[in-house]
Amino acid sequence: MNAKMDTSDACDLRFGQVGIACVRVRRPDAAALCDELERRVRAAPQLFSRAAVVLDLSHLLDLPDDGIVDALLEAVRTAGMLPVGLAYGTSETEALAKRMGLPLIAKFRAAYESEGGSAAAPIAAAPPAPTSAVPAREPIHAAPSASAGPALGAQHHDGAVRSGQQVYARDRDLIVTGAIANGAEVIADGNIHIYGGLRGRAMAGAQGDEKARIYVSDFRAELVAIAGHYRVFEQIPKDLEGQSVQCWLDGEKLMIARL
Repeated sequence: MNAKMDTSDACDLRFGQVGIACVRVRRPDAAALCDELERRVRAAPQLFSRAAVVLDLSHLLDLPDDGIVDALLEAVRTAGMLPVGLAYGTSETEALAKRMGLPLIAKFRAAYESEGGSAAAPIAAAPPAPTSAVPAREPIHAAPSASAGPALGAQHHDGAVRSGQQVYARDRDLIVTGAIANGAEVIADGNIHIYGGLRGRAMAGAQGDEKARIYVSDFRAELVAIAGHYRVFEQIPKDLEGQSVQCWLDGEKLMIARL
């Protein structure tokens, strides 16, 4: 008897919004990179331990050779993070990614090739200066690309956002009328309004809108970010915990204040 053929699809393949951080390498020193990333993981293990990251080499004067890049990738793994690709930069970066067997992640374009083939100067995102209430953290995202801002009406999410769940509002604001649990993420290209408790992560201006803001009714966040500038909270400052707050960028400072 012939075995019955299974004609059903073996899988579904879809593209979606995923949370991937970007490690911007400022010097090709694998030991220093490992030490710095280990410090980040120790400071916020729930956020960074086994986090998927993209390696951004665009801020180096010269593209490292394959051996150095391999050492940098191993440093990321040793620190407890998981490199999943290289940030798009130039044709040389593309060739390097092919040799290393890694994909290029086009979302993290920190430098672009001109028509003549040379790379344009990368846009630097300087680390935010400290505020009086919250210690500064260096942005881990690549420099944001230019954005025209949200062009659509706000996206509404009614109810809670559970741990491990992500809600993304592309090209628009996001309004959430429930609580965001620990380990959950809400992301918007525009502003974020949360009419409930924020215990997880909120990231506004995801495509580089530095005028975006985050409004929260009950602030207990793991992380907030605007246009790639972020704060990780190991402990919420007493004057902010459980309060209604707004977050915004003032130059390169991520400001948080009670409403």
